Amino acid sequence: MKNIKIIIVLIIIFFASCEKVVDIDVPSIEPKLIIDASFEVLFDESPVVANTTVKLSLSADYFDDEIPAVTNAVVTLTNLLDNIVIPFEDVNSDGNFTPINSFIPADDTEYQLTVIYDNDIYQGKATKVKSTVINSVTQGDETLFSDDQIELKILFSDDENEENYYVFNIDTYNFVNIEDTYFNGSDYNFSYFYEDENIELPKEIAIKLSGVSKDYYTYFTILSSQSGESGGGPFQSIPSSLLGNIVNTTDDANFPLGYFHISETDTYNINLVEKE
Repeated sequence: MKNIKIIIVLIIIFFASCEKVVDIDVPSIEPKLIIDASFEVLFDESPVVANTTVKLSLSADYFDDEIPAVTNAVVTLTNLLDNIVIPFEDVNSDGNFTPINSFIPADDTEYQLTVIYDNDIYQGKATKVKSTVINSVTQGDETLFSDDQIELKILFSDDENEENYYVFNIDTYNFVNIEDTYFNGSDYNFSYFYEDENIELPKEIAIKLSGVSKDYYTYFTILSSQSGESGGGPFQSIPSSLLGNIVNTTDDANFPLGYFHISETDTYNINLVEKE
């Protein structure tokens, strides 16, 4: 019996000594400029306000924890109807560029975004996409997979005269994109199951509804599925193979990542409470 115990100990020592740490050599990829220029015009506010921030950063390797911000760029927006140039500035040196003077994107007007960085010129064009308001949001009683989920019943009305595409942003980092193929021109009520394991009720959350173009809808659908919408949202880490509508006019081989888009957006706040 004593010999058997000795043999077992020797076997354990043998296999333990055979363990080897394997370092995976992941090839480093040349950083790409990421341009997140998703403008929101809050048209249901009085007066109308707009979020017109251009966020610049560089793509990072897979195992990198931080996304480096780009602060040394020149950013402008040109109203192509009137040929008016709107300069942007990075006030806090954090890669977030905002207009020097307040600015609301106009209807039926094409804008050209220009970013000059590292001797390259990046440009993209966009026209504001119309949207609709959220009629109501109510808290339901149903769950889908977990008792921790909270049902949100969201009602809005679709315009029958347009082929519409929408993106919902629920409590900052949750996104749902919808097209009106099956409810064109009608009131649409859908349920979203909100989940936050650290939530403390009551809690007020904001729900945004943005009108988007068909091209941006397709781009956002692919982006959301590949990014998992984790961390800082879908634009936090953009797959290097996913190209947006911004091009490098100086060197097309050094293409950027990201998208330039202008949406009408409505916001609805709801206070979530414990259900009896």
